[in-house]
Amino acid sequence: MATSPTPVDPIDVFWHEGMLKHETGTGVFDSGMDPGFLDVLEKHPENSDRVKNMLSILKRGPISPYISWHSGTPALVPQLLSFHTQEYINELIEADRNGGKMLCTGTFLNPGSWDAALLAAGTTLSAMKHVLNGCGKIAYALVRPPGHHAQPTQADGYCFLNNAGLAVQLALDSGCQKVAVVDIDVHYGNGTAEGFYRSNKVLTISLHMNHGTWGPSHPQNGSVDELGEGEGFGYNMNIPLPNGTGDRGYVYAMTELVIPAIEKFVPNMIVWVVGQDSSAFDPNGRQCLTMNGYREIGQIVRSLANRHTGGRLLIVQEGGYNVTYSAYCLHAMLEGALNLSCPLLSDPIAYYPEDEAFSVKVIESIKQYQQDTLPFLKGA
Repeated sequence: MATSPTPVDPIDVFWHEGMLKHETGTGVFDSGMDPGFLDVLEKHPENSDRVKNMLSILKRGPISPYISWHSGTPALVPQLLSFHTQEYINELIEADRNGGKMLCTGTFLNPGSWDAALLAAGTTLSAMKHVLNGCGKIAYALVRPPGHHAQPTQADGYCFLNNAGLAVQLALDSGCQKVAVVDIDVHYGNGTAEGFYRSNKVLTISLHMNHGTWGPSHPQNGSVDELGEGEGFGYNMNIPLPNGTGDRGYVYAMTELVIPAIEKFVPNMIVWVVGQDSSAFDPNGRQCLTMNGYREIGQIVRSLANRHTGGRLLIVQEGGYNVTYSAYCLHAMLEGALNLSCPLLSDPIAYYPEDEAFSVKVIESIKQYQQDTLPFLKGA
């Protein structure tokens, strides 16, 4: 006779189907360009198919009994001004009114995009309110378009509104004294970092591939020496990992860098910003995480929340562009956040070979630099 699983608190997932109406088009990768000599143009990597699979695996996959569904609502313009400037919001509204605009390379605001962006921001705020109001411990905002590259004054990297940044500011405005952000998307969470670069109330930690700047919309390098300014000096922690870093390398970085920083900072709320584009099979990243790595990172973040925030955790979706494997990695990630004793879903693709020696060497050098430089970490 089969035994029922040990009861665990569900993950409250916030979603709205209106976010599927953000159409990003086709072309050469994310350029929107048709060179005229290709018979098959691929969809823009940030397309609705990727999120449809994330949605369906949570509804029909083995994790479905652990999921509670909630509907998101669109954000109102005054809510956006807690993170973004009025001038930038006016630019987005005007672009929408005029039928759309390419705001920067690869970032297209098309008819329907603005409404989807408002839903993504509002859905994330709804998820944060749910946790702040004590209605649940772990909430996941399944949203698109993504947000962590959007800066207070400009769009960047497929992002219009900084969903996570808005949620962090809501937590601060609601009485949280300190909020920690842990971003594991393969790209630097530059927008979130920029929004809190001068604050000592928000610790922004980003683990990303070492990609540097990619133009005027993304002037930040994501390097270890971008530490914050003024009162915020030392509260922006960049962890640029070498290309090819896999499960063991990421877990080593979490253990040696992220856990000690969170222990020293002692946040009242943790926002976990996630992208499955750090996987070994993503077209938009060069890292090698598999389901096992995502699962273990989820367990680590859950344990940090248990120790410091009474278990309160907001998870915000960002990238992840392999339409199939991103969904599988999401499933594993949430298994980890649930702290389940056994995996529910096996990996259909990995094994992926990993030699973590170089990653460990880089992580050790980052650790030494941060311990020598970050005031709140000295003596850790």
